[in-house]
Amino acid sequence: MERIRARFLFGLPTSSEPVKLRTRKSKLYSKDKANDGITGFFGGSVTVFSVIFRLVNCLLVQTSFVPDEYWQSLEISHGMVFKYGYESWEWREGIRGYSYPLFFAVIYKILHLLRYDTVQLLILLPRVAQALLTALADVKLYHLVRRSEGPDVAKWTFFCQLCSWFTWYCCTRTLTNSMETTLTVLALYYYPLCTDKTHNSWKYLSLVSWAVVVRPTALVVWLPLLFHHLWRAENKLKLITHQGLPVAAAALVSSALIDCIFYGKWIFVQWNFLKFNIFHNVGKFYGTHPWHWYLTQGFVAVIGPHLPVFLHGCSLTSTRHRVLLITIIWTLLVYSFLAHKEFRFIYPVLPFCMIFCGMSLAQLRAWRSCAACALLVLNLAAAFYTGLVHQRGVLDLMAHLQHLCDITDPPSPPEPEVLFLMPCHSTPFYSHLHCPVRLRFLECPPDLTGKQDYVDEAALFYADPLRWLGSSYPNTSMLPTHVVLFDPLEKEISAFLDGNKFVKEAELFHTHLPEGRVGRKIFVYKQ
Repeated sequence: MERIRARFLFGLPTSSEPVKLRTRKSKLYSKDKANDGITGFFGGSVTVFSVIFRLVNCLLVQTSFVPDEYWQSLEISHGMVFKYGYESWEWREGIRGYSYPLFFAVIYKILHLLRYDTVQLLILLPRVAQALLTALADVKLYHLVRRSEGPDVAKWTFFCQLCSWFTWYCCTRTLTNSMETTLTVLALYYYPLCTDKTHNSWKYLSLVSWAVVVRPTALVVWLPLLFHHLWRAENKLKLITHQGLPVAAAALVSSALIDCIFYGKWIFVQWNFLKFNIFHNVGKFYGTHPWHWYLTQGFVAVIGPHLPVFLHGCSLTSTRHRVLLITIIWTLLVYSFLAHKEFRFIYPVLPFCMIFCGMSLAQLRAWRSCAACALLVLNLAAAFYTGLVHQRGVLDLMAHLQHLCDITDPPSPPEPEVLFLMPCHSTPFYSHLHCPVRLRFLECPPDLTGKQDYVDEAALFYADPLRWLGSSYPNTSMLPTHVVLFDPLEKEISAFLDGNKFVKEAELFHTHLPEGRVGRKIFVYKQ
């Protein structure tokens, strides 16, 4: 017995533990330790890699997506700091909040105080800030999956997240949808998806509240998750009264104070947003789609090449992730009932989909390499084309018009004035020029008066372009110095251009896929 005890104390094999067995255990221990080292290295480098990746992402997205990325953020921020810009009808009616533009206005103000407010930095830095926040969300998504499903699934979820062409296309844009998605992922990290020490109701509820402040429709995504948390909570009343209500009230009061300061009156924009978009259905004015559009087209395009692995991942859903699948389905169904539909509206559930894609790739051991290569190639092709080629003309146009800022001061005659004869909000505005040149575009606010015969300015122009030009510019002294148009309009107004001695100054590529009034090229005419 003493000999056995001595062997045990000094780590020597005992009769009940043969040398061969202990050797095998040592090898297994060494292998596990090596795997932990590899996983630790990957986890440690994921932050640096995410930051670098998203900064490159930011620089390689040089195209336009939708008007809101300028008109509902940077244009407002520019007006807040530099006191000139354009506020669209949404701001005049009080359905947009200043909390999101304030984020960029702070950047603008710092640049202004440092005298570094060049137009290049005013365009780039807000997108860099958005890229860094997205990188943080990428890292949190990786760690979320790592603690719930293990390092292998986390690695492949991270791969799918970075591969996603639509995330690449959207995440660094100054869209409320981009911030909504970022805040949603950050909130999900602290959400009690599984019981562990990282769960923090205060943090996740605060992030959800600010996502709703930025974009009230974020509540659609979070309703199933909030109800799921409430259903699982041991003390439901305490969760509501001690955490939920105080956090939501603090966010809404902060938002209301910010809006009251900049609107100059008491206003509750979240209510106005719901009133105009849900009860008055103003979004219908900007186009409608069939109820099944998200299910048959929208979601398929957004998730792209990931669709097969996503569907496979759904079949592997664990109990703890079932609520995420319910959230995806719920969001698609709710948005399907709205008449006006856009790809970006369902962007916040895309990171949820990447979790299921990661589960799929972790299971596809035989076909994993082929599936990963296919995802990488197909997504890269879509990402680079949409980020570098498709709809880049409007940004190249604003860069071309920069030279007008050098001739705004007297005695340079005449003072420049640019007329944009394009569908309304086709281009950025003062936020991408940063000088008070006179600009005019065709406006298209919805009918808020209830008139049956209402026609907006853009529709009036396209009904009879020459007549509109004749009534708007009855004599040559009132003519703009520059006219900007898409190529399909050139023939229709050639009489006006030739008659007033306009000559083509520039021809810019815009898209290979012209549609309706949006052409393949943009023409700039100068008098």
